[in-house]
Amino acid sequence: MTDENQNDRRVGKHFRTSQQDIKRVEEMPKTAQTVHPAYRLAFADSDFLTREELRPVRLQLELLKPQLLLDEQGIESTVVVFGSARIPEPGKKSERDYNEATHTALTKNAKYYEMAREFSQIVTKASIKTDCKEWVICSGGGPGIMEAANRGADDVGGCSIALNIVLPFEALPNPYVTPALSFQFHYFAIRKMHFLLRAKAVCIFPGGFGTLDEFFEVITLIQTQRVKPMPILIFGKEFWEPIINFEALADAGTVSHKDLDLFQFVDTPEEGWEIIETWYKNA
Repeated sequence: MTDENQNDRRVGKHFRTSQQDIKRVEEMPKTAQTVHPAYRLAFADSDFLTREELRPVRLQLELLKPQLLLDEQGIESTVVVFGSARIPEPGKKSERDYNEATHTALTKNAKYYEMAREFSQIVTKASIKTDCKEWVICSGGGPGIMEAANRGADDVGGCSIALNIVLPFEALPNPYVTPALSFQFHYFAIRKMHFLLRAKAVCIFPGGFGTLDEFFEVITLIQTQRVKPMPILIFGKEFWEPIINFEALADAGTVSHKDLDLFQFVDTPEEGWEIIETWYKNA
């Protein structure tokens, strides 16, 4: 047997493909039997795949699809950026302003949009030196801070990842995401796994419930040694300090004082990247 034939046998190329059978079924004459849902190929039957009993299969598929496609693109590591979908670009109005007071508050925090964009530019310049295999910016793919992160990568000609999720709002990925690296999720849990699977740093910009959820998820996983330590950077001390009194948690004994060393506050894009670089130089 030739090497070529051995390779074909190893990867299953001697079998008829699922795509071929899907095409064959589409070409079949329409009869009472062939048009009935029972006759559909299981893997091509969306009604079957979305049954309640198939949730474990859907969880697996949602884990595998981004994993395989990112592997094919050669993505080795990411820098994850979390932050509010509501904070607008300076000089623009938030897509979700509810009233004048909200608009004023969001406008005050618009500086963080520019900070996230500048940080992403710096990181992506380093990523480009690796042919965009390392240090790839990864965001949730929506507007606001997420858009700023993807936009910064696009500004300097790099690529970036988006892990979007189907919601009643913010449904579309922002236009700065690399199309081949734009993914959509149904399950929050699987999406959060993908944020961390390749992460070499996690950056927390001002945000709301979603950002807090993402931050506490990663910090808990590191605290409990389920994830290896990495730089966890909190941008905007003046924003976060009135919201979360970390020292009070430590003083109350509900976390250790040394747990507060698991993350760092930073106030400039340059400071954030310097911390990440130093971490891995000394690793």
